[in-house]
Amino acid sequence: MKTKQRESISLEARTPQASDPANIHLDKPIYTLSVASEILETHPRTLMMYEHLNMIKPKRTATNRRRYSQRDLMKLQAIQTLTRKHGVNLAGVRYILALMKRLQEVGIESPDGLRDLDVSLLDV
Repeated sequence: MKTKQRESISLEARTPQASDPANIHLDKPIYTLSVASEILETHPRTLMMYEHLNMIKPKRTATNRRRYSQRDLMKLQAIQTLTRKHGVNLAGVRYILALMKRLQEVGIESPDGLRDLDVSLLDV
């Protein structure tokens, strides 16, 4: 029983606290292509197509494998929301994300239909 307590304590000590923004590593490339596609419930080829269209730029390992960060997944979720829920094509997605980022920078509220998208942490 004591070993289980020690393991949980050591795991808690290594886990960054969600309330501490300094410990959040949004840009740490940790997800492989297959894991990212599983999380997003999409085909891996779709993610490769987004990369080819310069909508997302995953990091690469020394062996040239793709690694997606949490920020990449957030951007991919925003792309999916616009394409699936709102029926926007990929050219429109680029434009809308850039426009929403600009609106946020100048302090203007997002339009009613797009309030569910948070672009504050995205690299657009």
